[in-house]
Amino acid sequence: MMADSTSDRFAVIEAGFSGNRDIAERGLRHADAAVRASSLRALHRMSLLNEKQLVHGLTDSSADVRRTAVEVSVGMQHIEIHSLLNDDDVFVAEMTAWCLGERVEPTDAEINALMNATLHHSEAVVREASAAALGSLGDERGLPAILAACSDKPAVRRRAVLALAPFEGDAVEEALRAALEDRDWQVRQNAEILLHPRD
Repeated sequence: MMADSTSDRFAVIEAGFSGNRDIAERGLRHADAAVRASSLRALHRMSLLNEKQLVHGLTDSSADVRRTAVEVSVGMQHIEIHSLLNDDDVFVAEMTAWCLGERVEPTDAEINALMNATLHHSEAVVREASAAALGSLGDERGLPAILAACSDKPAVRRRAVLALAPFEGDAVEEALRAALEDRDWQVRQNAEILLHPRD
């Protein structure tokens, strides 16, 4: 069975390069999650992944498939994915934050979900990714959450300080000045880069 799954996965991957839609779509129904994930990538590579297939992937029982579905959803920005910030798998949630940070016109629900994850998610890596996404979007609605993240764990603070780059104002200036005195040298370095960029 393992050998069959491996060969099936390679066939699906090859289909993504050769343009064999039938093989790629057949893999979506495979019992092996790795094959299903590869099928999503293959169809995405061929620009043949449709909304129904993507939504099905977002609700797959396998975290690997859900994470892949989130990743390839970047080109379908009308697809709702922000609920996956609360996925049981931390890597699915992290990928969701990244993808939301690529939105061109984020909705109120997406901004609110990112803010909530930045402030309250139990996993630091998701709080970090969510703060970075808010910075990437540069939407003023997300600024309070980014400022709050500047007092989180070191890895989150490092990313949160950089996420302040698109913003201006006294609160931003104050946060960056405070970061210059942070006990973590990378936080201090990031603040220095933003406050005193090299010409």
